[in-house]
Amino acid sequence: MAELIYYCGTMDSGKSTLALQTAHNHRSRGRTGLIFTSQDRAGSGTISSRLGLRTEAIEVSAGFDLHRFVVDKLSVGERIDYVICDEAQFYSEAQIEGLARIADGLGIDVYAFGILTDFRTRLFPGSARLVELADRVQTLQVEALCWCGERATHNARTINGEMVTEGDQVLVGDTSSASSPSLIAYEVLCRRHHMRKVTQGNGAHSANRETLPFQSNSGLDRSDGGATR
Repeated sequence: MAELIYYCGTMDSGKSTLALQTAHNHRSRGRTGLIFTSQDRAGSGTISSRLGLRTEAIEVSAGFDLHRFVVDKLSVGERIDYVICDEAQFYSEAQIEGLARIADGLGIDVYAFGILTDFRTRLFPGSARLVELADRVQTLQVEALCWCGERATHNARTINGEMVTEGDQVLVGDTSSASSPSLIAYEVLCRRHHMRKVTQGNGAHSANRETLPFQSNSGLDRSDGGATR
């Protein structure tokens, strides 16, 4: 039976790279499919990886009926063995339900790739619906790293170098260089630094003055560095 599978992770976890690799693997075995994306950083109708790989894709805009599109292709005799959907977090709930209908009603495997939560640590509507409907939800095995070297679990948005936790859920920004922030930029952080709003831009400076949530009653400096981290 066909499946709807959701591969999810933070930014920098290789989701677009895996989407491109999945497409390559199917094509190398003579299978034919459709590739969709939405609001990729490289522009409309493109899937791009930070490794420099890219391919053309069908842009999923608001109101785009994925199920109807696939049915129309099949009705004119096109062969579709699989469907790949990158940036699935940006899809609407109705579009995700369309993906489930493609798997269940048309017998076509659907592979969706996306970010689970936004910069506010809230689920994207598309990701939430995928978690609810997918046959399998798989966390990507490539671990993105926070600037401190710990595993990154949260996405952060900065405006002029300052981390923000309020604003529109979807806002185009630069992800290429968090150390040289543009007006709007994104980076990944561990939970500790996301909650403290310590980003790469100010992390190196604050690392030497970030205190533990307790101090010695004696008020004396500790030679083992226990008063700071």
